[in-house]
Amino acid sequence: MKTPNTGPELADVHTKYMRRAIELARYGDGRTSPNPMVGCVLVRDGAIIGEGVHLGAGLDHAEVAAIRDAGDAKGATAYVTLEPCCHQGRTGPCTEAIIKAGIQSVYYAVADPTSLAAGGAKHLESAGIEVIGGLCEYEAREMNRFWFFAEDNKRPFVVAKLAMSLDGRIATASGESQWITGRESRQSSHKLRKSVDAILVGADTIVHDNPRLTARDRDGGDLEDVYQPICVVIDSTGRTSPTSNVYREGTILATTDMISPRAKAKFEDTGATVVVLPRGGDARVDIVALLAALYGRGVKSMLVEGGSTVMGSFFDQSLVDEVWAYLALSLILGGKSKVAIGGEGPVKLDVAIRLDGVTTEHVGEELLVRGRIRR
Repeated sequence: MKTPNTGPELADVHTKYMRRAIELARYGDGRTSPNPMVGCVLVRDGAIIGEGVHLGAGLDHAEVAAIRDAGDAKGATAYVTLEPCCHQGRTGPCTEAIIKAGIQSVYYAVADPTSLAAGGAKHLESAGIEVIGGLCEYEAREMNRFWFFAEDNKRPFVVAKLAMSLDGRIATASGESQWITGRESRQSSHKLRKSVDAILVGADTIVHDNPRLTARDRDGGDLEDVYQPICVVIDSTGRTSPTSNVYREGTILATTDMISPRAKAKFEDTGATVVVLPRGGDARVDIVALLAALYGRGVKSMLVEGGSTVMGSFFDQSLVDEVWAYLALSLILGGKSKVAIGGEGPVKLDVAIRLDGVTTEHVGEELLVRGRIRR
């Protein structure tokens, strides 16, 4: 396999087509998991002749969709955001489709890390096709950071989403919490919700806020063009009500052996799946075991939305990978108001959690701060 090694003009041309493939891949956001987002562009004689995007597990891969779009792809160059697969799954191997179509060269952004699908580049080269890897690798990897992380670490990528006052509070002393942030911030967070496989909250959030935990549109209706994320509730004793909005087909209740058989049956009657897990050191659900169980169910990314105790547990155990903090430009104050992140926390400033790649943006009247946890 070759790496990109061209003059400035050609490099700009190749980059342009790969960035178009990345743009296409993003149409799969919220649709493709447990597969990654993938886009493909076919070019011949300096013109795009076919484009394709993967839109869901079991549907055509991007390369196959682009070949179909082109009709005749003989002699074309393919730009694809992920190394073409060479295995038979619910769909056929993309490498065979590329060979059969007569494509003469393939540029891909990132090598496939999975043992099942990797090796496509070598297979194409053995068929006499020129293969160049690593073009726009950073952009393509960042787009699929949830998927790559999960494949490497065998657990979901965890995003902590915080909506809080400037002094880090999520509720007043009386418990009032809706709404600290405004409509625009909530709309932004729903876009984030549609990108992840699961949303997790603790029992307190269910008791106090009774959320639906769905990805919704501007008018409050559930988005219909994406797969709704799986709802995960940590309730170690089964103290939440089965009539809460969150309990329905597909919801996962993560609990321990402290739940009674009667309560367990009531939750199951709603269509929810009850997963009994070991207890951690605090006698609550062991969240390391929970992440392993979710990964085993195909969950590659998860949004932790609260409450304070649950959020603190994830931070204390270094299980948060990225932070999205929506900051309302207001102060709640008071020693009895509720903090956004509980837990033990660090005892010294030099071990305080730091963020890398930080971005800030105004969302309505609030400020959104995003960053990756520094390891």
